[in-house]
Amino acid sequence: MKIAVYCSAKDRIPEEYLSLGDTLGKWIAQAGHTLVYGGATGGLMTRVSNATKEAGGTVEGVIPQRIIQAKRMADNCDALYTVANMNERKQKMKELADCFVCLPGSYGTLDEMMDVIASGTVDEHRKPCFVLNYNGFYGGLIAQIEYMRQLNFLPQEEQYAPVFVNTIEELIEKLSLIILK
Repeated sequence: MKIAVYCSAKDRIPEEYLSLGDTLGKWIAQAGHTLVYGGATGGLMTRVSNATKEAGGTVEGVIPQRIIQAKRMADNCDALYTVANMNERKQKMKELADCFVCLPGSYGTLDEMMDVIASGTVDEHRKPCFVLNYNGFYGGLIAQIEYMRQLNFLPQEEQYAPVFVNTIEELIEKLSLIILK
């Protein structure tokens, strides 16, 4: 299975968040899956890709020209797809992946997450999306989703919705279950 991981590229985040990338990357490799990620260096992106490689896994990166020009291209990818821009990156990652994982991140992570969710709601794909709400990181987003549902901007029962989990262990358990289906 190819697992797309969206996450922070910032280095100066707490170590406990960076270690999430280590745990997930190691599991991806040990379970025989492939990591699909943004192909860049920094923060959780580096940690998840390095952990996958160090545990003997396969890493596929999708990197826009602008990030290459900024000299932030990862050197540990088994396959590296170069695209023109961030929109093409999102599209290519959705094509490559069998499922999506969103770890803590910033605007880019939110953009990628919302793109996956929005395209799933209009039936462009049926690939599951898991969001790690570690230490309540996405609590504000969860509250906003509930508020939108209360005001009927979202249906009470969505056909496609992200699955929020609170721990890395719960995330790995959910990923393991979709493999068994």
